[in-house]
Amino acid sequence: MAASDQVKEIACLYSANGTLPVYEICYAGKRIAFYLSRAGAPACIAGLEEIIAFGAKKLVVFGSCGILDQTAAKDKIIIPVSAVRDEGTSYHYLPASKEIFSDSQSVAVLKQSLKSCGLPYVTGKTWMTDAIYRENSDTINARKSFGSLCVEMECPAVFAVTQFRQIKAIQFLYSAGNLDSEEWEPWDLTEYGIAECSRYVALALECAVNM
Repeated sequence: MAASDQVKEIACLYSANGTLPVYEICYAGKRIAFYLSRAGAPACIAGLEEIIAFGAKKLVVFGSCGILDQTAAKDKIIIPVSAVRDEGTSYHYLPASKEIFSDSQSVAVLKQSLKSCGLPYVTGKTWMTDAIYRENSDTINARKSFGSLCVEMECPAVFAVTQFRQIKAIQFLYSAGNLDSEEWEPWDLTEYGIAECSRYVALALECAVNM
């Protein structure tokens, strides 16, 4: 997307790992900034804090997840309406709780955008963890029995910082691997979702203009 002739670089985020360019595109008559967020809650939220400090008032965040319930979530965009806080970052922004919930208005905008794009979706709970190599069968089964459709590494932290900063935020997830089987199935995770990236970007842009 950044290679498009209609895109220009407008800023950079800096960290010990290097720089992350922030780009601008005009879509449906609106100027929209976008950048590649780093994986994992602390790095992701550091970037979001700086983007908010730059002046962002509305955010659309999307990325991959591992499926815990194939029957409910395979081949669908996942709308996380709540998230299990099995990480540390969110607790620096909001009081301790087992779960954190999304903003209902943002969920409504996302649903409408999904319908406009003709994409199937499911709403449900996600589980966030900081320890990807501790996703053992006992923990997976426990989180699945608690109602989690998938596992990822940023969602509740994004909920927490945007609620703390009073910023509107839409989040959606796409399945890139399957943990609901005897052995892990990577699906398109090895390609980071490249095969379907145009659909995800189109949905994100629609969400941005509809917020």
